[in-house]
Amino acid sequence: MRINIYRGQVDTNNAIINANDTKNGANGINCGTDLDGKKIVVISDIRFKGKRNINWEEVEQYLKEYIGDCYEVVETSEQVYIGSDFPGELKGSGDTKRLYGANAKAKANATQGIPMLLQCATNKRWQENFKGKHNVDAKFDWYRFTIRFALPVYNNDTGDLERFNIFRIEMLIRHVADGNLYLYDMVNIKKETSTPLEQ
Repeated sequence: MRINIYRGQVDTNNAIINANDTKNGANGINCGTDLDGKKIVVISDIRFKGKRNINWEEVEQYLKEYIGDCYEVVETSEQVYIGSDFPGELKGSGDTKRLYGANAKAKANATQGIPMLLQCATNKRWQENFKGKHNVDAKFDWYRFTIRFALPVYNNDTGDLERFNIFRIEMLIRHVADGNLYLYDMVNIKKETSTPLEQ
């Protein structure tokens, strides 16, 4: 069974988004699995459309809407909070400053799917804190989760949906002194070289 995403049936030789998985179609964000059973979040809209440079100030303002929210990582049943530092950190992080082109655009637009990205995140890993400046806000070190997501590609002339490109990103989580987990940044974005989701 396939799920209608945005303007058409989407499948590929190696991936199908299953209609029976978690989804939130009201805002164009859907979570499903590919044929290998790996989770993938499909984001059906491009909110941040900079052709050369992303307006990270605009992204930061958008991210402020998430402050105070909390989302459960289904795989681990852990609650991850969005703190007031997250918008500024994502905008100004070294990871963001290194990005350009398609990866910068993908990271900016991935912010639309933060609730679903966290809920569908997998592969939790612990990471020691090496920076003294984080001795308080990451007292119990860091965790990383991995998630894949897909973004639409439109025909420049007709505006029609052509395909979805697939990316992998890590959700960087800080473990604070009160024991809670807070989203700190979304890092190490990488476009998958496998065949993209085709319409």
